[in-house]
Amino acid sequence: MDHHPVGGGHVRPDRRAGAPLSDLGRLLAEEPADPEVVEEARRRKEAALLDFGVGQSVVASWLYAKCHHHIPTTAIPTAAVMATGDGSCALLYNPYFFLELDLEGVKFVLFHEARHLMHRHLYVEEELRTDPAFTLAAEVAINHVALQRLRRSSLPTVPAGGSREPVGVDPRLVHQAYEEDLRQQKLTPLPYEEFVYTDLTVYGELRRMKTLDQPMTGYCVHLRDGLAEDVPLDAETVDQLGDEVLRQVIQAALRRNPAARDEVLDLADRTADGGERLDRLWGTLGLDKLRGTTPKTRRVDWWQRWLVDVLASKLDESERLVYPKKHGAILLALGHDPMLTRRGPERKKVVLIAFDTSGSMPDSVVDWLTTLVGQTDGVESHWLSFDGVVMPFVPGERVAGGGGTDFQNVVDYAEGRLTVNGKRFEEHPDAIIMVTDGYAPHVTPAEPERWIWLITDNGDDWPDRHHPPMACHRVTSGR
Repeated sequence: MDHHPVGGGHVRPDRRAGAPLSDLGRLLAEEPADPEVVEEARRRKEAALLDFGVGQSVVASWLYAKCHHHIPTTAIPTAAVMATGDGSCALLYNPYFFLELDLEGVKFVLFHEARHLMHRHLYVEEELRTDPAFTLAAEVAINHVALQRLRRSSLPTVPAGGSREPVGVDPRLVHQAYEEDLRQQKLTPLPYEEFVYTDLTVYGELRRMKTLDQPMTGYCVHLRDGLAEDVPLDAETVDQLGDEVLRQVIQAALRRNPAARDEVLDLADRTADGGERLDRLWGTLGLDKLRGTTPKTRRVDWWQRWLVDVLASKLDESERLVYPKKHGAILLALGHDPMLTRRGPERKKVVLIAFDTSGSMPDSVVDWLTTLVGQTDGVESHWLSFDGVVMPFVPGERVAGGGGTDFQNVVDYAEGRLTVNGKRFEEHPDAIIMVTDGYAPHVTPAEPERWIWLITDNGDDWPDRHHPPMACHRVTSGR
């Protein structure tokens, strides 16, 4: 199987080599190629990333958005994603190589590189990363997914001696070699679809081959022996980037983005049986919430991580319009009209936390929420208990209740219409957290996007089905 690898390929004589890839400043400053070649390569790269963002690969779209530098350079023969020890990431691409590909070929290469970075994040064990069988298994699995998701029937090609040759590891050719090898051993090979079912399935089956130690094909430039130091892949940066991207994609999936849901579930399925570390990683990212299943491993309150993420999104820093008194006085003295100016961020965000006391309320939930809100910088908290009536309280006070439940009273109080003890709630809350079993007539607040519902054990999570939906998650008790 003699074909060019993604990240391999043949090198044109006019391409430079030997530039220090860790020196982003030099790579950015030097002229990498003819200006028209660079511009056309950049256009193809941007068009490919736009297609990813539209829906073909949400993971790739987010990942390249996190790469602060997209650098055309002839210091590498094809393309690579570089993650260095300073916490930054960069996409490097050879403009001449991108011009040898059509737009669909550029998309294939970028998808392949993005997926490699994700694999590096998911499979961190050094024993796996240095095993040639796993390296080849990753190539097979990634290119199989790329062919499927990008709806291609074959690998991209580049010019070679008057014809065109494929770029990368062809998973079907690898499978054919695997079938032939096992049959010669009088063993039964797996059919193609079962062979590529997960990354580890490919890895396990390749290890059954007798001739795997023979070089079957080339690998990516940033994973090939002797070149790993040329394109740095700092493990800490890769893990941080991978976590951030997958977390955002899962959040998009939970917000009903079908492309994000399909891709992240496919990625999770293809890393099945990866061991306790991977189970723990996916659990931490909230995969069980996306699947609608209960975590089977250690006891972890995923709702707490979810609430922190959702609450943070509702307490984003913002600006406010103010009248600058001194500056305004000077403008008036000079005969000009005073102007409002922007000043920010705001010093305080207002959070209203309401506990349903009509039924059993887990003490651990109350204690944890008190700690969370109390330790959040720049947050002014207001506390309520409610059943049929609304009862403001201060954390530490005894909370009474036990009657019927009326959510509308809380809505009216939060929106300034209900008087309690002769006073109205004068603040405009940035977020309202409702801790309840959910059993009461449904309500529609004026600003549903500000409401966060924590539904206790065996409760009714109707806010998740509300139109428009409100942030809703089940909490665990008994801790």
